[in-house]
Amino acid sequence: MIQKGLKGIVAAETLISHIDGDNGKLFYRGYEIKEITKRFSFEEAAYLLWYGNFPDAEQLSALKDELKCNRDLPEYVKVIIDQLPPGMDLMSVIRTAISAESGNSNYGWKPSVSQAIRLTALVPTIIAYRKRQLAGKRFVPHWNDLDHVENYLYMLSGRMPNAAHVEALETYIILTLEHGMNASTFSARVTASTESDIVSAITSAIGTMKGPLHGGAPSGVIELLNEIALVGDAEKVLRDKVTNGEKLMGFGHRVYKTHDPRAISLKAKLMELVGEDEWLDLAMDVEGTAVKVLEELKPGRALYTNVEFYAAAIMKAINMDAELFTPTFTASRIVGWTTHVLEQAENNTIYRPQAKYNGSFK
Repeated sequence: MIQKGLKGIVAAETLISHIDGDNGKLFYRGYEIKEITKRFSFEEAAYLLWYGNFPDAEQLSALKDELKCNRDLPEYVKVIIDQLPPGMDLMSVIRTAISAESGNSNYGWKPSVSQAIRLTALVPTIIAYRKRQLAGKRFVPHWNDLDHVENYLYMLSGRMPNAAHVEALETYIILTLEHGMNASTFSARVTASTESDIVSAITSAIGTMKGPLHGGAPSGVIELLNEIALVGDAEKVLRDKVTNGEKLMGFGHRVYKTHDPRAISLKAKLMELVGEDEWLDLAMDVEGTAVKVLEELKPGRALYTNVEFYAAAIMKAINMDAELFTPTFTASRIVGWTTHVLEQAENNTIYRPQAKYNGSFK
């Protein structure tokens, strides 16, 4: 029997995460995602994935220090980025810069958490370095007083970010650290299964994330919010689109048959921040109106917001260009990728599926 795209095929056993699509739940190491976003920081959630448990105060401090110590780009990586064509997309820049890490003698075929931490620390710096370079602005070095997410926003803008924006983006990043055997994670595990190094595995994952069917883009959601803001009547815009057979961007998900739990958690965080940012407020209003319109015009479809809807609202609120969406997603998902590479190495079998030959014999 052939399953195109390996849909529904179980290819590995894992202790990392579990997706319950029927009931709209996501678990990291057995902990439901909504509880993680309520109580823990990015660093604590990353530690959970890498080590299998939450850190105590000393372990958390050590992780933060190790992330900070690995934020600096090697000079040769800066030279490589400087030589890349200005028109090269940011995902390709990240892929190229990360692949250059293979020149570091610390990367043997056996992956380690220290290697995972280094790669995770480097990606935000690569993004900020390239973004400011193309804008003709001075690169802003990292600030050791700031934690991972806040420092990312600081390096991008060169100024201290709004606290509400940091909270919203950190929640989004925690929610997207890991999501089962998706295409990019599978790429990482396939590469790791050959006993290639962790840098090669992550380079494979980044190349897969770049594809529009996986990494996606918030442009459709942002265009929808912009149109509603311009017209000033959310219900009219939404009703016209549904009536005309247009898809409402940011609604519905392939895996979740009910509410996307990541969207619920992100919405809960944003509800704490309502009134502090006009775009986040607009997103909250549009969601309620859209769900009402969809229930009326598409009864029984159960179309709810997915995590991309609120992610797009966050990107708009913190003035991130659309081209930064997938790179920021990558800066988050690298935690999940590296965790899967570590797990693959623990009980490795090389991936070797078969293909059915449909050609003729001469």
